[in-house]
Amino acid sequence: MKMKASEDQVVEENTSCQDDEESFFQDIDLLQKHGINVADIKKMKSVGICTVKGIQMTTRKALCNIKGLSEAKVEKIKEAAGKMLNVGFQTAFEYSAKRKQVFHITTGSQEFDKLLGGGVESMAITEAFGEFRTGKTQLSHTLCVTAQLPGEDGYSGGKIIFIDTENTFRPDRLRDIADRFNVDHDAVLDNVLYARAYTSEHQMELLDFVAAKFHEEGGVFKLLIIDSIMALFRVDFSGRGELAERQQKLAQMLSRLQKISEEYNVAVFITNQMTADPGAGMTFQADPKKPIGGHILAHASTTRISLRKGRGEMRIAKIFDSPDMPENEATFAISAGGVTDAKE
Repeated sequence: MKMKASEDQVVEENTSCQDDEESFFQDIDLLQKHGINVADIKKMKSVGICTVKGIQMTTRKALCNIKGLSEAKVEKIKEAAGKMLNVGFQTAFEYSAKRKQVFHITTGSQEFDKLLGGGVESMAITEAFGEFRTGKTQLSHTLCVTAQLPGEDGYSGGKIIFIDTENTFRPDRLRDIADRFNVDHDAVLDNVLYARAYTSEHQMELLDFVAAKFHEEGGVFKLLIIDSIMALFRVDFSGRGELAERQQKLAQMLSRLQKISEEYNVAVFITNQMTADPGAGMTFQADPKKPIGGHILAHASTTRISLRKGRGEMRIAKIFDSPDMPENEATFAISAGGVTDAKE
């Protein structure tokens, strides 16, 4: 009898795993069953809220700001979403089962992958910062191709969205990298959706489109790249007087990125620029340069990688901050085929 019970338990566990997969993309249309009308659902979709989890991730205040949603309606929507989701606590064991859905995208260099614990992680924001010509954009281009290739641990490969703020995206680079992995040029380019952002506001608006696209083709997109995250904020906000507003807008954007990565199980890869720290000369710091974006960006990124130049084509990546990786360094090279292992 005891044996039977444990068998039941195994069956139960298996079905709960499947439920997890399904509940990962709970369409916002399901709220109709809970008495929310189609017009209101449409309004939420127009601002990029497409899943029930998306409602949980949006504050009442933000929902009230959507044209045509009153406080009473928002309460009703929140209540309906609460019924459909488990809003309470779960054990670490249950959460670890959910973390099994996390995948890693290879950088093209085994050394670099090892440093990152397998590659660029999904459900997280990975930030690479460094001075110019340290390989940030080359890494972005390489990821555009490697994210499409089936990888380890059953990773199936998928599409990419690339938001370019510095006009550095070059489709020809993707062709060169595709040659290295022996994949068809046109197919590779077809799987990358590209947008050029011109202002920090435009960059934020594009995220609504990103959320809608990830929802429309659930599970097809695996990676979102923003190269670079801060460039437009640097232009749109100048001087100390506008710093508070800049950081607030930046915080909202990063919070949105984090939610998108968790809501749709995608990897978010962002690059960042450096600034010279004028106060560093007083202290005896080896490197007076630091990444821009301040503490807001530092706390929002799950994993931060610092890139610096080595000899010739060599580049050195160092884990600057990570919740589960030790502070190590890895050397990689930049070749015609993108990021590869350094030849000793």
